[in-house]
Amino acid sequence: MNIIWHGQSCFRITFQGQKKTKEQTTLVIDPFDESTGIKMPKNKSIDILLLTHNHTDHNNKKIADKDTFVIDSPGEYELRDIFIQGILSFHDKKNGKERGLNTIYTIEGEGIRICHLGDFGEEELTDEQLREIGDVDILMIPVGGVYTIDAKEATKVISQIEPRIIVPMHYKIPGLKIKLEDISPFLKAIGEKKATAEEKISIQKKNLPTETMKVIPLVPQHKNS
Repeated sequence: MNIIWHGQSCFRITFQGQKKTKEQTTLVIDPFDESTGIKMPKNKSIDILLLTHNHTDHNNKKIADKDTFVIDSPGEYELRDIFIQGILSFHDKKNGKERGLNTIYTIEGEGIRICHLGDFGEEELTDEQLREIGDVDILMIPVGGVYTIDAKEATKVISQIEPRIIVPMHYKIPGLKIKLEDISPFLKAIGEKKATAEEKISIQKKNLPTETMKVIPLVPQHKNS
């Protein structure tokens, strides 16, 4: 499995040949449009597209083609040996505010279970959400605050899920016009101030950490618009 981050909450995940299909599957989550100040790379074939909510920095369907299977709501799906579950949550339900709905996705392939929280904005996960999320190998979690959870709140959610690998997302990066906090407060809060960003994650189930959680920031693969 290979994971690349394009910025914001957008990831491209490539699953290697599976038992049934014997071919790679490419899944993209939350592509953004150019109004963000950053630009998606040129379109490559996408088999599955996941959208967590209907904001322009998360729902650029234009990158899909006619054969792309688009998922934009809670439910259970199975495609090309990939098992996907969408779980209902709120975009922002703190301090009496409520900014609409958000879909959390769990994605399972190659024996690895990923959870992408989208623009999760609740103070913590409910018991029902935790039950549906289940055991998580790789957690993609927003940490930049403002529109979603911040560094301190993210560490609380991480303690609820207890994933093996943490991939921070939705924070300030060069070129991004959206006002967010940078990654530093989160790395400090999680005790990983010296974490080095990697170009991508290439991993197999047998290589997952077993004793401690590992934080892996990624270098955003995008162009300035």
